[in-house]
Amino acid sequence: MVMWLRDNHHQIVNRKRVRRLMRMMGLAAIAPGPNTSKKHPGHKIYPYLLRGVVVAKPNQVWSTDITYIRMEQGFMYLTAVIDWYSRCVLSWRISNSMDTHFCVECLEEAIERYGKPDIFNSDQGAQFTSKAFTDVLIKHDIKISMDGKGRALDNIFVERLWRSVKYEDVYLKGYATVAELYVGLTNYFEFYNHSRPHQSLNYATPARVYLAAKGGGASIVDKYSTGKTSSTQNSMGQRQPAAGETALS
Repeated sequence: MVMWLRDNHHQIVNRKRVRRLMRMMGLAAIAPGPNTSKKHPGHKIYPYLLRGVVVAKPNQVWSTDITYIRMEQGFMYLTAVIDWYSRCVLSWRISNSMDTHFCVECLEEAIERYGKPDIFNSDQGAQFTSKAFTDVLIKHDIKISMDGKGRALDNIFVERLWRSVKYEDVYLKGYATVAELYVGLTNYFEFYNHSRPHQSLNYATPARVYLAAKGGGASIVDKYSTGKTSSTQNSMGQRQPAAGETALS
């Protein structure tokens, strides 16, 4: 990209500037990023418990995931625990490696600060199926749920959080150092929980909904049929899923 810009009469440019501008615009090379959901063949996999469940109160369902953040030199990894009812981020951690320890710390902090959920959901990544992680859940008598194979929508609320974090903060700021990233994410999650209105919460903030235990909710409902059914619309003109699709609320 630097050479292309120079060939097109943009002489005052270097690789560092191009990297920063591309991060600000959310542009990246067409290449796979780190795989953050690698299974461990020796770890126990738990069934998914949330299909058809209506989440009607805070601390009924929490979930977690890991995403990567591209830095000037390599990657940092971000994990968080989110309450499904309110979308509130209860804890988060960053690490320069995908070890289990920072995920366990994140879980333990959430439990220490907010109590415990009825159900805890994750994907089938090695960090979350590890004995160190599941032992914390078992110790606190928390039901363990894990996403089904190939079902990305099973943990959709954390996926939406990652989209918000990256497009509203990381891509705009282009953090160069770990210290900058930590301070930036601290400020962003404070904003996300306490100041950013959410359309799905009737424009309330996650922290307000979590504390009031009013105005939130979630569900993932699957509709199965032996025949092929086309999608329809409800009385509000919204698209309804066809058989086998997933409806989110």
